Amino acid sequence: MPASSASPQPRRRPLYTPEERRRRDASRWTLVQGVLAPLQLLAMLASAVLLVRYLSTGGGWAAAAASVVVKTAFLYAIMITGSLWEKDVFGKYLFAPAFFWEDAGSFVAIALHTAYLAGLAFPFADHRQLAWLALVGYAAYAVNAFQFLLKLRAARLQEREERGMAIVTAPNPPTSPTAKRALEVVR
Repeated sequence: MPASSASPQPRRRPLYTPEERRRRDASRWTLVQGVLAPLQLLAMLASAVLLVRYLSTGGGWAAAAASVVVKTAFLYAIMITGSLWEKDVFGKYLFAPAFFWEDAGSFVAIALHTAYLAGLAFPFADHRQLAWLALVGYAAYAVNAFQFLLKLRAARLQEREERGMAIVTAPNPPTSPTAKRALEVVR
């Protein structure tokens, strides 16, 4: 089919409306999420190393088990503060359309992490099974974290596109060579 006869792609709803972006930028929970997210990632990486070491050598169970508890605490904290952030930005605590699948993924990760804690408290599984359960929980967390990173990238691209449109549609577009180059970088 020739390119000239192709219909334009329908525009998807932007991740944030201008008002939602203003609320996102004003929310104290945005900074909290920005701090907790990398800390949770570091806790997960360190814990994964300890779990794999335990599974491969049989040693270090106490450190591995404790590391999963720390990682789970980060997950609970980020879920609670994330729901407060979602309320500030979208007006509902969970399952705002823009973050529906990320919230659903978070609940899968929380269920797996909580099952691990239950296994520690009420030993229904041996240490090896609990270690594997924790690693499955980490895989769910990793997939969900990847979704969040894609959303963050989409939001940045949306903002960059909107800034570019604002410049292009300005009443007096830039005419100097330096301003034109800057405009090309923004696009």
